[in-house]
Amino acid sequence: MLPCVEIETGPNPRHAVLWLHGLGADGHDFEPIVPELVPPDWPPLRFVFPHAPVRPVTLNGGMPMRAWYDIAGLDLGARQDEAGIRASIAEVEALMRREHARGIDSQRLLLAGFSQGGAIALATGLRHAGRLAGIVALSTYLPLMETTAVESSTGNASVPIFWGHGSLDPIVPLALGARSREYLEEVGHAVDWHDYPMAHQVCAREIADLRNWLSAHLFA
Repeated sequence: MLPCVEIETGPNPRHAVLWLHGLGADGHDFEPIVPELVPPDWPPLRFVFPHAPVRPVTLNGGMPMRAWYDIAGLDLGARQDEAGIRASIAEVEALMRREHARGIDSQRLLLAGFSQGGAIALATGLRHAGRLAGIVALSTYLPLMETTAVESSTGNASVPIFWGHGSLDPIVPLALGARSREYLEEVGHAVDWHDYPMAHQVCAREIADLRNWLSAHLFA
């Protein structure tokens, strides 16, 4: 089981958010978003921020760092590390099973992620058998696109997806995110798309939009 940072906004949470960090960060990266995102009148939530495994990353000269999979080059859609992606899907599924054992069923569990973490949130959530509360994809893209349609779960055929992306993103270009969104829409998924005048980051307006979206979908 991956080590995790956990934050509970109140006692006995019945809803959970599993949030995956980006390349080279760790589970502490999005801790500060919790008080910004969660109003005091929401039901208690458990936020689970796992630490990705440490592995060498080819794009960064083979330097070991926390990463959900290897990245071979600047073209994120080429030479994908399928074995690494699928191993991370399995790690996230194990965390989801633990939440189920702690009393959180799939319909009250939301997967979220930023950049590489967002890619794994999408890849895992679309394949997960049990219906999820939603998927949050921030500044990211859809990996293993060519197998997504055949491997997608019927349970999550209509899962709500929030997608936020920076129009000035130099790491995951807006065009790559938009192409991923278009593919998902072509195979029948509804994507609530938002783009912002920012780089590879999150912004206050995005957090406000996400708060509204979570209020509508996580507690439905």
